[in-house]
Amino acid sequence: MNSSVSTGKAQQSPESLLGHRPLPAIAWTPTWTLFRKEVLRFARVWLQTIAAPLVTTLLYLLVFGHALGGHIRIYPGVSYIAFIVPGLMMMSVLQNAFANSSSSLIQAKVTGNIIFLLLSPLRPTEIFLAMTAASIVRGIVVGLAILLLALLFLHLPLQHPVWILLFTVFGAGGMGALGIIAGLWAEKFDQIAGFQNFLIMPLTFLAGVFYSVQSLPGIWRHLSMVNPFLYIVDGFRYGFFGDADVSVWASLAVALAFFLLSSAVAWRLLASGYKLRP
Repeated sequence: MNSSVSTGKAQQSPESLLGHRPLPAIAWTPTWTLFRKEVLRFARVWLQTIAAPLVTTLLYLLVFGHALGGHIRIYPGVSYIAFIVPGLMMMSVLQNAFANSSSSLIQAKVTGNIIFLLLSPLRPTEIFLAMTAASIVRGIVVGLAILLLALLFLHLPLQHPVWILLFTVFGAGGMGALGIIAGLWAEKFDQIAGFQNFLIMPLTFLAGVFYSVQSLPGIWRHLSMVNPFLYIVDGFRYGFFGDADVSVWASLAVALAFFLLSSAVAWRLLASGYKLRP
C-alpha cells in the first residue's frame, strides 16, 4: 500500500514543475527575487551588456551621422544625425531586451540550472513577470546610456516624454517576451544566435532606423508596413520630434498588440512547460 502511494507521488512530481499554487494573487517576494537575480546577471557583465551597445551606437553615429548628415534631411529643422539617434536607441532597446531573457533561459537550460527554477515555488505568471520586467530594465538602461552619449554631441528635443516611455515599455516588454519564447524553443546557443541574426536584426534594421519609410519606393514601403518594429521605432521617434511617418495612435496600437501577443504566447509556453518538463 505504501509503495503504491509513493509510486503515485513519484508519477505526479513532474507535473508539479511550474504548477499552480492555491494562492489568490501574485507572490511578490519570490517574483522580486527572480527579477533582482536577472537584473544583477546583466549588471555584472556591464561591459558586454551596456558598454558594447554604446560603442556600436557611437560607430553608427560616426559613420552614418557625420558622413551623411550634411546631405540628408528627413524632417524640417532636424539634422540627419539627430533623426537617427532615436532609431538607434530603440534598436538597441529591442535587441538588448530580447537578448536578456533569451540568453538567461538558454544558459540555464544548457548548464542544467533550469531545474532550480522549475522546482521553485514560482508560478508561470511570476516567472514571466520577473523575466520580462528585467528585460525592460536592461532595455531602458541601454537606451538611457545611448541618450546621454548622444547629448554630448547634439541637442535632442523631448517633445512628448509620455510617448517615449510608452513605446519603450511596450517595445522592450514585447521583445522580452519574445526572448522567453526563443529561449524555451532553443536547445543550443547557436539557435538563439540564428534567431537574432535572421529575424531580430533584419527587422530592426528595416524598421526605419536610418531612413524615413516615406522615402522608399511603393512596393518596399508597403512591405515595410507589415514590420511591427517600424511602428515602435516611428512612435518612439515621434516622442522626440513630434513628427512621424505613421499616425502615432496606429503605432501605439501595433506596439500594444505586439506586446500582448508575445506575452500571451510566452506565458502559455511557460504554463505548459514547453521543452522544460521531463
